[in-house]
Amino acid sequence: MASADQATDGYSAVFFMEEGRIARQMRASEFGAFLDGYVGLSDLAETDVKAVLIELGGDLLVRSLVFFRIWFDDEGRADTSWNVPIEALAKDGAKGPDMGAGPIRLVCRSQCPDPKFAKELWDPDMTPGNNHFLAIRKAVESNTLRFQKIEPVEEDIPVLNAKEEPAKEKEDDGAASADRARLAQLIREQRLRIKTLQSVHRDSLADLQREHRNEMQSLRSEMADLEQKYERQRLTSEQLKQRLSERNEQYLSMQEQIGSADEDKKRDDANVGAELVLLREQLERKQRELEMRDEKIVSLEEENHELRHREPPENSILDHLRKQSVFLVAYHAGVGHLTLPFDDIETYFTNPVAYAAERCGMNEPAYREWLEHYENPVCGHQDGDGNECAEPIMRVSQPAEFRPGVDDRCEQHQA
Repeated sequence: MASADQATDGYSAVFFMEEGRIARQMRASEFGAFLDGYVGLSDLAETDVKAVLIELGGDLLVRSLVFFRIWFDDEGRADTSWNVPIEALAKDGAKGPDMGAGPIRLVCRSQCPDPKFAKELWDPDMTPGNNHFLAIRKAVESNTLRFQKIEPVEEDIPVLNAKEEPAKEKEDDGAASADRARLAQLIREQRLRIKTLQSVHRDSLADLQREHRNEMQSLRSEMADLEQKYERQRLTSEQLKQRLSERNEQYLSMQEQIGSADEDKKRDDANVGAELVLLREQLERKQRELEMRDEKIVSLEEENHELRHREPPENSILDHLRKQSVFLVAYHAGVGHLTLPFDDIETYFTNPVAYAAERCGMNEPAYREWLEHYENPVCGHQDGDGNECAEPIMRVSQPAEFRPGVDDRCEQHQA
């Protein structure tokens, strides 16, 4: 059997956390294989994982915890540039909660011995019903990874006789010392809770501020569009009024001409009457068009007012989205993950590809041409019979760098 020190050296594991629960467990050696790129996890592709390094003693009680983040690429492999020394940080962690063997060594975002790695860490949740420490302790106690417990070596303990019993003063001092230790541990845990809550509050506030800026920008764009639309309608209405005024002047002028005409022109009255009827019909039609334009302007003004002040139905999905209780995230090649602002949801679902193309600064056809190359990077040259070359070529991962006819052709057909 291995000695206690030798066994304890291997007692470290990595837990992947997801919404307050343990989603995956592995020994530290297995996690090292992921870092070396020998294996990948397809279910974690394009995912920012919250993980915890757990170091245990031979009694299978937690000695230290390091809460860290790690990114898995589109093939489910760990980020090759990730270089957080979690084992070294675990040795320098500050005192944390008591998880059965006294205060642990704790490393997290708000309690990091080396500030340059703080952004690569995260803070545990200590709220009732969602306590990460409790979830980790239960998982360790279940011992799914089957660590072998090292039983302590029994030693002969001398028995004191009645004459050697310590004095009552020493007993009181020991009890006081134990109370002070418990009080100090409680204070440490409360300070850690305050730090983590402050960190979560800062992150939530930053997210809300970012979403607010995006929403305000979207509203300003919408207002600008409505103002332009209203201005065009106003100009059209003014032009129609001007044309109607000119028609009225023509009509009055013709009436004056008809009133002052000689008797010898009575034979033309029939033609004049027909033209007058035609002009009246045209005048009435223009008048109706003007009224319709005025009604449309009023309708647009009402619509503008409604858009500015409307609220989604209470407890509806859109209402939850507006209140930031839910976020919609979409993924598109060349863009990555997109957090959809409330006002962009309808636009996105109308044409997701066009939305992604706009985020790339491209038109939809150009983005689709790049997307076809990205998903199937082969030479697209066709000979006289319509047969495609289909020779594998280098993939251009950024849409803006793609050159049609060059990057989607092999060296032989680029010319």
